Amino acid sequence: MEFRRLGRSGLSVSEISYGNWLTHGSQVEEEQAQACIKAALDAGITTFDTADVYANTAAESVLGRGLAGQRRESLEILTKVFWPTGPGGPNDKGLGRKHIMESAHASLKRLGTDYIDVYQAHRFDRTVPLEETMLAFADLVRQGKVLYVGVSEWTAEQITRGAALARELKVPFVSNQPQYNMLWRVIEEQVVPACEREGMSQIVWSPIAQGVLTGKYVPGQAPPEGSRATDEKGGANFVKRFLNDDVLERVQRLRPLADQAGLSLAQLAVAWVLQNGNVASAIIGASRPEQVHENVKAAGVKLDADLLRAIDTELLGVVETDPTLTKSP
Repeated sequence: MEFRRLGRSGLSVSEISYGNWLTHGSQVEEEQAQACIKAALDAGITTFDTADVYANTAAESVLGRGLAGQRRESLEILTKVFWPTGPGGPNDKGLGRKHIMESAHASLKRLGTDYIDVYQAHRFDRTVPLEETMLAFADLVRQGKVLYVGVSEWTAEQITRGAALARELKVPFVSNQPQYNMLWRVIEEQVVPACEREGMSQIVWSPIAQGVLTGKYVPGQAPPEGSRATDEKGGANFVKRFLNDDVLERVQRLRPLADQAGLSLAQLAVAWVLQNGNVASAIIGASRPEQVHENVKAAGVKLDADLLRAIDTELLGVVETDPTLTKSP
């Protein structure tokens, strides 16, 4: 495993991190989830990402049980706050002070830890003054319950505003967690330059585009049984944007390029996002330990310029780059 610093901070994270969105507490039974966490640890992954909203808090509990007994100082545990949890009362969502403070304490209990390495605003909250949000995060840092602050799917303008307040409050504001992969590059034009200016890194989710970049979805054929596209608990909604024959045909054209690099399509996809110097880590999920074992082989892989150009050529016309698609509800 290779490691990278989060922006200009002193925190290092594993190039491949393990996330449990849509899997733990939902798609995957407890025994299988624990096997995947063990596989991640065995592969040298030290960075684990979750959120209170995943499986309505159950995913944090599963991860906490999976990491119990590990040396806490050897792990980086990331979680998030914003989306509704619990019974869905008026203060069970958003980035108001009450919800942030209560959510942080609940996450600590579920994760079985005294502190969160990176506490992330899961989206931007337009209904709450940003000053209130950042002060709540700052207070958690002062209390030692949070070490660093991050965000997820914020626009460049929102990141810049948040970073200015973080400097004023002397809070380490270190990362953004966006969707990013060969097909979805909306952060490149505005978000990445803003983060570079502010000394922040990307910790990216969906590097294999919900499984599409593995090549398992074949144009003109029904999705494989048990795949994300057949998951009616929520997974199918996220992958459907990529499930058209034009995209799927282009992905199949990447197979010879992956073979040339000595990689599987999934490994090529994960390695591709790590070629971006502003990306500190790529989050992989898994429903089986074998998926972890395969994807971690992308760590440390260097793709040459000719291969990167060939990928761009094959995907020309199906890549989304519109920066306005980074937005919060």
